[in-house]
Amino acid sequence: MFYTYILRNISHPDQRYIGSTADLKSRLAKHNAGEVPHTSKFKPWKVEAYFAFETKEKAAAFEAYLKTV
Repeated sequence: MFYTYILRNISHPDQRYIGSTADLKSRLAKHNAGEVPHTSKFKPWKVEAYFAFETKEKAAAFEAYLKTV
């Protein structure tokens, strides 16, 4: 499974991040450890929503769509 996810910053709720991954739990840990440049200055993060897809391509396409709305 591949996931498209929306993160919301706990201390700055107006900050959100949209991404995709094959391992959501590990990816969230990386965001909260400051290992992702786009999210490192707004820690900690929580998963607001996630969507599961059978292919990486479908997850990436949905991520791209979410970033346009």
